[in-house]
Amino acid sequence: MKTLAVILASALISISSFAQSGKEKTVMVGGAPMYPSKNIVENAVNSKDHTTLVAAVKAAGLVETLQGAGPFTVFAPTNKAFDKLPAGTVETLVKPENKAKLTTILTYHVVAGKWNASDLATKIKEGNGTATLTTVQGGKLKASMKGKNIILTDEKGGMAKVTISDVNQSNGVIHVIDTVLMPK
Repeated sequence: MKTLAVILASALISISSFAQSGKEKTVMVGGAPMYPSKNIVENAVNSKDHTTLVAAVKAAGLVETLQGAGPFTVFAPTNKAFDKLPAGTVETLVKPENKAKLTTILTYHVVAGKWNASDLATKIKEGNGTATLTTVQGGKLKASMKGKNIILTDEKGGMAKVTISDVNQSNGVIHVIDTVLMPK
């Protein structure tokens, strides 16, 4: 009888957990729901639009970092963003001998802290139209508004638009962008 009670209790806990996860406010990215209870890596691996980014994060050895407590704000380029780079760039960057350069580029897409879109918009407004963000790589990104869109400008003058904002994670937030940002 005790065994049956334990089995029933376990089943109820599982059902309760499943019902709770169904209540999470998810955002669809790359055809998959992004769950706020999961970390950046756990969600990103499910996005069909971010397979190149996930492969690059793995090649750079940044999986453990992005699964850490954070919080992090990640500006996540899509596969199409990586496709805009000159032919062969991604293939070259993911080679073991280029790990340092790849790490530099990827960490240039990460800002310490959790900056949702309204926080960024407020900072832009307070900065009279521009906000400077320091990346974990140590470089600077300029954030501005173009209509209702947040635009990021990298140190080389390249620009990326936030196409999906406020994809909340257990350890931060992801903003999907349409162009790979490049440090100096």
